[in-house]
Amino acid sequence: MSPPLWHNARFATDATVTASLHDPRQRISVQHGWLAHPFRAPRALRGWLSDRGSLTRRLKARYPDFRVRPVASGFASPFLDEARVLHLAPKAHAYVRDVLLIGDGRARVFAHSVLPRSSLAGGDWCGVTRLGTKPLGETLFTDPRIRRLGLMCRRLDVRHPLYRAARRHTDLSEDHVWARRSVFCLNGRPLLVTEVFLPAIDTP
Repeated sequence: MSPPLWHNARFATDATVTASLHDPRQRISVQHGWLAHPFRAPRALRGWLSDRGSLTRRLKARYPDFRVRPVASGFASPFLDEARVLHLAPKAHAYVRDVLLIGDGRARVFAHSVLPRSSLAGGDWCGVTRLGTKPLGETLFTDPRIRRLGLMCRRLDVRHPLYRAARRHTDLSEDHVWARRSVFCLNGRPLLVTEVFLPAIDTP
């Protein structure tokens, strides 16, 4: 069941979001804890974390039975570090979509996307709310108007709400996992996508 719709909130302009993500003075604060390079990650994961290509395409090539399993969607408050990246007010709400990327019958990735209401208002990203079991990656890497900003990665543990969200929908028992995230812009309107690599990512 999708989370309920909540009240409208004030958002920064998209121009402000895009400009701040390119400003090194802002990156220090809004990306706190997120790394530009996965040098601290296990060697086996570094290729997954640093690959700027389509994760959907890579998983499809590896798993012929690849599919998307939606687990939650609706308007909700982004996590605090997400709100900072998107320059949203702390209590603002955005369209949030959580899915599991399945390969060979196992959950390989927990994917979490956050779309501000202001991005929906322009109409460019409206298809995101109607994806269902279709992978978001097919849209992100086939539309030439979409531009991807910097790729960041981070080790997550139970203290981070994204780890807890992944654990709610999987059998995750490890004390930490690695994730990567980036902002995609369409006509200056941002969409934040985070991909949490589950322990099964490199197992048969």
